Amino acid sequence: MTKSYWSVVIIIILVGGYLVVDYFLTSPFITEKDILELKAEVKDQNELAFKQPKPQKAVYPDKDPLKNVYFGDLHGHSDLSFDSYIFGNRLSLDQSYRIAKGEAVKNSIGELMQLTRPLDFAAMTDHAETFGLHEGCADPEITSGTKDLCRRLENPDLKFFFELREQAEVRPPISAIDEAMKNKTKAHHFADNTWKEIVEIAEQHNEPGKFTTFAAYEYSPPLPDSGKIHRNVIFKNNQVPKHAVSMFDALTEIDLWAELTSHCQAPCKFLTIPHNPNRSWGLAFAGQTIDGDLYSIDDWSQRNKVEPLVEMFQVKGNSECSVGFGTTDEECNFEQFLPLCEQGETTGCIHPTSMARDGLKKGIELENNIGFNPLDFGMIGSTDTHNSNPGDTEEWDFRGPTDVISAPAKKRLKTNRLMQYNPGGLAAIWAIENTREALFDAMLRKEVYATSGTRIKLRFFGSFQFDQDLLKTENALQIAYSKGVPMGSKLGSSNNIPSFFIWAKRDPIDAPLEKIQMIKGWTENGNTYEKVMDIACSNGPVNEETGFCKKTDAVVDLNNCSISENIGSEEIKVQWSDLNYNQDQNAFYYIRVIQNPTCRWSTYDSLRIGKEAPDNFAATVNEMAWSSPIWISKNLQ
Repeated sequence: MTKSYWSVVIIIILVGGYLVVDYFLTSPFITEKDILELKAEVKDQNELAFKQPKPQKAVYPDKDPLKNVYFGDLHGHSDLSFDSYIFGNRLSLDQSYRIAKGEAVKNSIGELMQLTRPLDFAAMTDHAETFGLHEGCADPEITSGTKDLCRRLENPDLKFFFELREQAEVRPPISAIDEAMKNKTKAHHFADNTWKEIVEIAEQHNEPGKFTTFAAYEYSPPLPDSGKIHRNVIFKNNQVPKHAVSMFDALTEIDLWAELTSHCQAPCKFLTIPHNPNRSWGLAFAGQTIDGDLYSIDDWSQRNKVEPLVEMFQVKGNSECSVGFGTTDEECNFEQFLPLCEQGETTGCIHPTSMARDGLKKGIELENNIGFNPLDFGMIGSTDTHNSNPGDTEEWDFRGPTDVISAPAKKRLKTNRLMQYNPGGLAAIWAIENTREALFDAMLRKEVYATSGTRIKLRFFGSFQFDQDLLKTENALQIAYSKGVPMGSKLGSSNNIPSFFIWAKRDPIDAPLEKIQMIKGWTENGNTYEKVMDIACSNGPVNEETGFCKKTDAVVDLNNCSISENIGSEEIKVQWSDLNYNQDQNAFYYIRVIQNPTCRWSTYDSLRIGKEAPDNFAATVNEMAWSSPIWISKNLQ
């Protein structure tokens, strides 16, 4: 064969390869034929393959000075979000709030979505970066560029998605809407109209004492390789800035806080909540911006003022902790989304400053260095649903993270990427009543906790003055509030031993409780340490030799997902003292409650289609709840 022959062959192979890749990238995500096939699959699913709880009506507790717990979702997306719309979701913002209040709906291929119990509160956080897009598409004076953008929006392909992400990742980011419209003033006007509509719809659904909504949105600068350093912006009332600050207005979180502080003047109030620290490539708690600029003390101070919470559990995984970087806690493997970074890796993995526990430890380190703790955050869960179904966290009702890309059941079980997701978590708030003011103030004081989707009730108090028989006292809650502090609070150092009061109650339609754990972090001689301790078990005392609870005998029948109802506890109360406390150390303590095992969503889906559960993912999960910490500060008098 001649050299020219092989040259022609190579050219043909390269051209052919290019055409194949181009065909793949420019083929629509989903066609009408695909939709019909998926709808047929939905009809073949057996929704009666396992027992499902019946929908319940909302319950409205009376105002209580000792506080009620309210469950909600502070992170969800409707069809207003670009990455929800292009993947098939056509359920509106108005429908999202109706779903949160218990209404049953179907996704675009016919899978039913309904919360068994309505939420108490919700904030839909559509991406500010694409506000105005739908108005632009309806503009009578639409430009050819906008027309093309809108055409691709209705018939999206991978090339379109990658192009938009690439534009967003450059510094400074490029707005595809501004580029298409060739008129920034008009584009910003459309964006402001969308934001105004969001505020109005939240106002329409807000019912003090019954169901609380918050005007909110997501600030969404992307990182390479599908990373993110996103924050949800939550407003206390309907007195909000005219413009929703996006990544095109504020390049970094520091710029975001400055813009919000400048334009949100009383009676306007806001807070920001970062999410997915596990996918921040270490930036979540590193003390530097997306551009590599180190935080100043003023930056840390501003963060401390406006960012009281972290969303540490959602559909894209658990961000509590990871096994490694000084942690040997096996429970950190629960719904873990990414591996630890290997040497030389910078993206697609977990860094030493990626997880909430890492951030808490860094906070007490910083307190030693700069005199205050800027990372004394409370912890919540939420969903980050892109299906317009906030709070739909029951494993059996999971319909995937994003409409047709992850539905129906057969598709969800096909790839490891989709199998990694989970139904998301909930935010639990202790407040006197279910109103915007009461819930927002509770978020500011961090009297909140996270769950993996279950509705465990969790109380957590700390004090240097509790009597040792608090568990036997009828008015234990009154004493706990009067002599101690609740989760999210601080204690000053003392010569006495700190005592903690914990009270957990099971979710009445979920599994019994298995155990309660205490997680402690502290500083000593310039180093930071952590320890995980079983402190109360459902099946007897903690083993004095091992320090752990005896393994539960609870089992799950994988043929129908029935559970061991008579094993485990309805509630667990415990009073625990830290005999190793040192008043010269800064420390934090938080609680983790673990349920008995239940079926994972992938097992329910397997039953729907009559297949065995995939063996590369756990068939069961132990749902959890995590309190906000209580800190002991040697700097606090």
